[in-house]
Order: sequence, then C-alpha cells, then structure tokens
Amino acid sequence: RGAYLARIMDCGGCHTTGALIGRPDPARHLAGSDVGFAIPDLGVFYPPNLTPDEATGIGHWTTADIVKAVRTGVTPEGRELAPVMPWRSYAALSDEDATALALYLKSLPPVDHKAPPMTGASETPPAPFLAVVMPGDTD
Repeated sequence: RGAYLARIMDCGGCHTTGALIGRPDPARHLAGSDVGFAIPDLGVFYPPNLTPDEATGIGHWTTADIVKAVRTGVTPEGRELAPVMPWRSYAALSDEDATALALYLKSLPPVDHKAPPMTGASETPPAPFLAVVMPGDTD
C-alpha cells in the first residue's frame, strides 16, 4: 500500500535524482534530487533523500516522525518543509495511509546520496534549480 501511495503521490517526481529533468535514476529512487526549486524571496530547496540511509536520508526518523512531516510539514528537528512540498494536501491522508507510506519509506534500501543543501535567497545555489517566476518579475 505504501509503495502505491508513494507512486500516486508522485514522491519520486521530486525526490528521485534526475526526475526533474526527465531522466530519473532508478539506482537513486527517492534518494534526493540534484535539481532544486527556487522560491522568490526564500531561496533554493533541493528535495532530500527519503531512503533510510542514516547519514544522508531519513534513517534516524521514526514512523511517527515521517507521518508528522507528511501531514504537518515539520521535520523532527522542527524545520518547516519547503513550500513546494504539498504536505497541506497530504494532511488529509488517513492514519492507515500515512503509516503505510512511512513504513514503505523505512523499508527502502538505504542509498548514500546527499542532496545539495538549501540556500537562502541571497546565497549562491550549489547546483541547478528550477525557478518560480512571479508575474511582473523581469529580473
């Protein structure tokens, strides 16, 4: 059930290396993206590794931590997820579905792949990104 939910929620569309440029890497499925999203006045956000790798993924997260992040947009460390993460829609997941998704993510093989770090609006992004351009912005 969790694999099905991850597929229809399109987790891989952002969190898989190469997916955002049309070339998803099956060896890095859900292991984070090397292409980010630029949000005006906030910075650039790179979708992180969702595999249970302890060093670069969510290996230290509990099932409850994953459910909370998916539903509330808050990580175990208290950081709010990037605005492009559709947690507001995922907040409607049933307890059973949210838990199934979390258990699926925890069951994945760990992949050692660290996505580039988030950068603030005034910082230079370390990797390619897609930009959201607001109407009227010409810069």
